[in-house]
Amino acid sequence: MQEQLKQLTLGLADVIYGKEQQIKLALCAMLARGHLLLEDLPGMGKTTLSHGLAQALGMSYQRIQFTSDLLPADILGASIFNTQEQRFSFHKGPVFSQVVLADEINRAGPKTQSALLEAMEEGCVSIDSERYTLPTPFFVVATQNPQHQSGTFPLPESQLDRFFMRLSLGFPPADAEKQLIRGHIPQRDKAIDAIISAEQLQAMQANVDKVTIANTVVDYILSLVTHTRHDKDISHPLSPRASIALAQGARAWAFMEGRDFVMPEDVQAVFASICDHRINPHDVYSQGSVCSDILARVKVPL
Repeated sequence: MQEQLKQLTLGLADVIYGKEQQIKLALCAMLARGHLLLEDLPGMGKTTLSHGLAQALGMSYQRIQFTSDLLPADILGASIFNTQEQRFSFHKGPVFSQVVLADEINRAGPKTQSALLEAMEEGCVSIDSERYTLPTPFFVVATQNPQHQSGTFPLPESQLDRFFMRLSLGFPPADAEKQLIRGHIPQRDKAIDAIISAEQLQAMQANVDKVTIANTVVDYILSLVTHTRHDKDISHPLSPRASIALAQGARAWAFMEGRDFVMPEDVQAVFASICDHRINPHDVYSQGSVCSDILARVKVPL
């Protein structure tokens, strides 16, 4: 299984240059059954990464372009009256896919943003008092532009907390950008052979659940989370949901490293990606610097 994950990482590295670490973290989120938020400037490869993930996993894929006039029904679907049968029938929206790209999610209004909450949390949607189950596995990749850009609606903390990880792709390395300048631009519609099936992904997710986590590592996670609750520089500390996410993310990372047990290094590898969007520091600190400071202050178990 680890060899398949390596092949998957290499396959995605062919369509998005110089971002192996971010690709690995995105796969970690999928293995942990979490949803992914990509925040960066336009043109950084956010859409390319999500589309490549869907292709490499052989899963159904839909892209929803969030705009200011997008309605919840445009995402979830709607009941339409059938004149021949004289009854309403439900027409499923694009959320009924295994991989859903919510592109520029913070350009839509809060009501439309919240339409994804039940889907992300429970794997189903409620329409006209009826509940409809979404396909499995179900994975949401949302992208958002920086909040200082015009025409954006910030995601509330309650919705940010639904995302397992937040990643920033950042600018490509100089050698990768040279390839882009020379015209070696990855084609977004370039076919990527399916390396792992949806069934194999579910089997991997089941194996991630079996990865053991020792009491010392549990105490380490608790110490990291507790530190945010007593730090005067943090106005919104980490909740128990973050503790659970840290443990599951560390299990997934250990599984990708070929181990059936979690080490403190696994927690450290996923800590910033899982926690920085959940922490709300005071203005003098950035979220990234707070996460680095917490890792430096909390004692690592031997």
